[in-house]
This record gives sequence, C-alpha cells and structure tokens, in this order.
Amino acid sequence: MTKNTPYTTVATMSYTTFEEFCEKADSLTNLEKRTDNYSVREYRLDRMKALLLHIGNPQEKYKSIHIAGSKGKGSTAIFIANALKAIGIKTALYMSPHLIDYRERFTLSGSFIEDSILVEAANIFTSKIQDFSFSDDIGPSHPTTFEIYTAYAFFLFSYINCEMAVIETGLGGRLDATNIITPILSIITPIELEHTAILGNTLEKIAVEKSKIIKQTIPVCISRQTSVVRQVLEKEAQEKASRLYDLMGEVESISAKTTQEREIVDISWVNGKATHLKLRMRGEVSGENSALALLALKVAGLYKEGISEKALEETTLVGRMQLINTTPPIIIDGAHTSESLRHLLNSINQLYKEEEKVVIFGALEDKDHIHMIRLLLPVFSHIIISRPGTFKKSNVEDLYNLFRKEIEHEKSDTSLYLEKEAPRALNLALNLSKGVNPIIVTGSFYLAGDILTSYNEMNEEQQEIVCP
Repeated sequence: MTKNTPYTTVATMSYTTFEEFCEKADSLTNLEKRTDNYSVREYRLDRMKALLLHIGNPQEKYKSIHIAGSKGKGSTAIFIANALKAIGIKTALYMSPHLIDYRERFTLSGSFIEDSILVEAANIFTSKIQDFSFSDDIGPSHPTTFEIYTAYAFFLFSYINCEMAVIETGLGGRLDATNIITPILSIITPIELEHTAILGNTLEKIAVEKSKIIKQTIPVCISRQTSVVRQVLEKEAQEKASRLYDLMGEVESISAKTTQEREIVDISWVNGKATHLKLRMRGEVSGENSALALLALKVAGLYKEGISEKALEETTLVGRMQLINTTPPIIIDGAHTSESLRHLLNSINQLYKEEEKVVIFGALEDKDHIHMIRLLLPVFSHIIISRPGTFKKSNVEDLYNLFRKEIEHEKSDTSLYLEKEAPRALNLALNLSKGVNPIIVTGSFYLAGDILTSYNEMNEEQQEIVCP
C-alpha cells in the first residue's frame, strides 16, 4: 500500500473572503464539470466517510431530509425548508448548482448566511482537514470539489447549531457524496434520462442509482414516476423495509394554473381533504412539487395545518420561472429535461398564448436535445442558441445544427440564431422582442445564471439588481 500523504490542497491558507475558499475548492478534481468518463475511483463513498470521520461526523449532530431525482429537487427542498422554518426549526439547506453566487449552496431555508460566519467556518473547517489523508489498495487520493463542499456544508450546519438540514444530492444517489447521511426521510422527485454516461443509459439504471438514497427502515416519499421507475423504487424500499409513500396514491388530483402573479394550485387528497395554494413560485411543475413537500412534511410529522401552506405560498427560488423584467417580460428557468421543459412551456402558453415569443436556449452535451427541440419549435418565433456557461461540456454549434435540420424538416418559419456569449444573446433577444414580446431563457441552470448576471450588469445603474 502506498504511504498516506497529508491532504493540504485546501488547507494551506487563512481565508479573508468566502470567495477565496470557493476558488481553492474549485481548483481540485471537479466532477461537477464532467458529463462523461465515470470512474469509481473518483465517485466513491469510503473517502467521504473517512473525511467526515476525521472532522467529527458533523452530519450526525442534526436531523436531515435527503432528496434525489432528475427535476424538482431544488423547489421541493426549499418548500420543505421554508415550512420547517415557519414552525420555528432552524433549518439548513444544501443545494447545487448555484446560479450566480456560491452562497446559494449553503443557506438557512434559502436565506444567505452572514459572510463573516461562512469565512470563520471555512477557516476552522480547513484547519481540521489539513492533516487528512486517504489511501486504499490503489494508492492515495484526495477529496473532490463536491466532497469538500459537502463536508463543509455538514460542518457549517453543525457549527451554526442547525436543528435540521434539507440535503439535495448532486448527481445520482448511490455514490453521491451526500449519501452518507441517515435522514429521517428520503424523497425522490421525478426521474428522467439524464447524465447517461455516468448513471446509465436507461431509466431503470438511473432509477437504481437514485433509489440508493433509501435507507433501512427510513420512510421514503416519491413523486409521479414512470412504471419502470416506480417498480425499481418499490423494490428498493421493500428490500430496505422502508415504507414508501407514493404521491400519486395519496392524491385524487393536482391542478395548477399559471397567472401573472401566482401559481394557483388545487390538491385533492384521497382522505377527502383539499388544499388550495397561491404560490409565488410560478410554473405548472410547482403543483406537484408543493404537493410532494406537503406529503413529506406530513410523513415526517412536521406538518402544521395553515402554517405549512402559508410558508409554501411565500417561497421563491432563483431560476425557477423567475420574472426578472416586465417590459418586455423576461423569464428565466433552469428546465433541463424534456419533461420539465414541457411543464414550463405549458405555463408560458397560459401567460402569452397569442404573442410572438423569443427563447434563449442552451443545453449541456448530455441532455435530450431532440425532444427539447421539438417542444420549442412550435412555441417560439425566434430561437437563440447560446452557450450554457463553461462549467460543463456543451457544443453550441452542434446544437444549432440540430435545430436547423429540424426546422428544415418541419418546414418551420422559426428564425434561428447562434450567439454564444450571454450578454450578446440577451441584447439580440431584446431587439427581437421589439420591447414588448416575452423572452424566455431555459435549457440549463448555467445559462440561466449567465443571463441573470448579464441582465444585472446591464441594469445595475438603472434599477435594483435581481438577487437570489
């Protein structure tokens, strides 16, 4: 066995700003940037367990709720966190990715933690891992960026004396760095084909990966799933003696209507009760997400009638059908699967049925491009292809050519543009909108973040900056 060497990559300096800590963490092996080349050497839990043991297993000092899925994780997580906050529970929230600010990943029910506390915790955390080392039969290896962020989150939440933490998986579930917690409840949101090079190329394989957040005897709530996915989740729950609560078996119906101000949601439960919500977080998909959050609160014994509903109604989350400008309307949404895009477009058509519409679209390399293209073409008069950041792999030229071929095949009169840089794409969209027609930004949270940053920079002297 190769001799252990101290882990000093992050812990060789004292930080004066939180950005310094994040920059250092990002310089490590950053698997968030990957869309392929899965390696068990990198995606593993034994190193994460060793790291947390080294710093005193902070994740065991508070209760937690664990959430996996392909879409709706973030919205469901913040719905639950805000509901817990409303009944007096100090609740932490760990999410990824961030749109414009790393602090979005580590919050108190969506509210930023003071910078001084973030820095103080980062310095203590890095001093604790300074002498950490890990080695196995293959040899020594160091924690990845996501492992460091996850371990820091667990330490931070303990450091500020949280009572509860809502933890969102990064990718998958089985080998996700967050999958070392023993939660009081597991939640699995809808599963679709995604990250196929890493998680598997079938729904069944992806479902198996995500099902592994189900823990022995710990209850699990699941949202609407395809039959093949549901079978996988039911089998895993049975093997773990975990009681499974299927949202579709708990409700008679869920309806959602998007208005200019709110999402109007009506939930009819099988017990005969009804819930009426007027959500600030607009979008058709918020109907099922809010219902899943309420079910989870009830299963966990943390639901308070009236208080929980009010907390959900006032919840917002950056990048989820977020209106950042009114004339023309500019809406950013991180929909990055074909199903989430379908829900978004249903809401957009409710708001702007007759108007010509402009979309700025960008998607990562491992997404379902063809189905997303076929959803977009009938809705938009102008489509601008832009780069979804530089954090992960994408090929905007190939995506543009796919759109062009589909437009030719369908004999569509949709106008197609390629504008890689977010500021230029936003300027082009504003010109095409003629100052009145709606502009939608979608396909990737990274693109949404870049457009939001460009918009803030463009308007910082004219209006209040839009922040999470």
